[in-house]
Amino acid sequence: MDFNVKKLASDAGVFFNRAVQFTEEKLGQAEKTELDAHLENLIARADCTKNWTEKIFRQTEILLQPNPSARIEEFFYEKLDKKIPLRTTNGELLGQYMLDAARDFGPGTPYGSTLIIVGDYQRRLGGAEREFLQTSAINFLTPLRNFLEGDWRTISKEKRLLENRRLDLDVCKARLKKAKLAEAKAALWSEEVDKAEHELRVAQTEFDRQAEVTRLLLEGISSTHVNHLRCLHEFVEAQAVYYAQCHKHMQDLQKELRRVPNAFTMSPSTSAVSAGPSGLSSGPPAGASPPPRPPVSPSGLERSTLKIEEVQPPATGTRKAKVLYDYDAHDTSELSLMADELITVYTVPGMDPDWLMGERGNKKGKVPVTYLELLS
Repeated sequence: MDFNVKKLASDAGVFFNRAVQFTEEKLGQAEKTELDAHLENLIARADCTKNWTEKIFRQTEILLQPNPSARIEEFFYEKLDKKIPLRTTNGELLGQYMLDAARDFGPGTPYGSTLIIVGDYQRRLGGAEREFLQTSAINFLTPLRNFLEGDWRTISKEKRLLENRRLDLDVCKARLKKAKLAEAKAALWSEEVDKAEHELRVAQTEFDRQAEVTRLLLEGISSTHVNHLRCLHEFVEAQAVYYAQCHKHMQDLQKELRRVPNAFTMSPSTSAVSAGPSGLSSGPPAGASPPPRPPVSPSGLERSTLKIEEVQPPATGTRKAKVLYDYDAHDTSELSLMADELITVYTVPGMDPDWLMGERGNKKGKVPVTYLELLS
């Protein structure tokens, strides 16, 4: 018990001396032993590595798991050394919802059959995402976490110990300086000088030994950079594989949808019109001839009742369309077209369903639906 009390008192005295020395240094009232330039550079490099590694680690966590609640849950599972339960990805969940909806709507209907196809591919996308998340966590996040929670903690501990040894050294230097000043006044203090010099030599030895240990650890930061560089390449490779899988799945999905008849046809009159810029349909093959001009209403009622100059576009419902073929207007009620140009189109009550009203600049007129590819 006495030993523990003495050790506690000794530790308290050392802590107090360090606190006094640190405070006087901050106030400019005490000298401070500076580290050599090489060691200072190593410390600055290590601090920079730690700060940026921490930022990259946190942001990668957010990228892989945007849900903060899920990140907190995973953190507790890791601290409790328990296996993290498998979590359904958003793509897999969306795909399952689509499959369930298809069963209710009827898998034999155009909408239901398309939901089954899209839902299956959404689940595939979700599975690819799961593999990417797992691979990235193992090959990239784990090494960064190991550095922050392992190597860096060891480095920080040795850095703090080095700082304590430096403070002890400067305390001994100040004590020797005071002893020499006292010796100049009275020869009786020579014994105090010897004691202070001995303590200084011991402190200097401990400081030098700790500086060497810290230097060796800090020089290991270079190997840490090499390891993190390898992990970064593996992370990029995982991303490339994931996005390639997604691209292939989407291409396969588009091919599947092209084989579904009338999957996105709005009405019989627009069955020959493309669904838009999604890539589900394309323009006419090279060298293809334009379709025949839609027949004009035999009664001529439309021409007599529809006055082109009085037609106004609706507030909503206008769409952009790409012209697939050249078209020459047959009368003043029609609008001539040139292939690949963009025009605005809309429907007009009472107009033949094979025609739309088209506008280009200040010109307007009827245009045949089969000559257009609707874009929006």
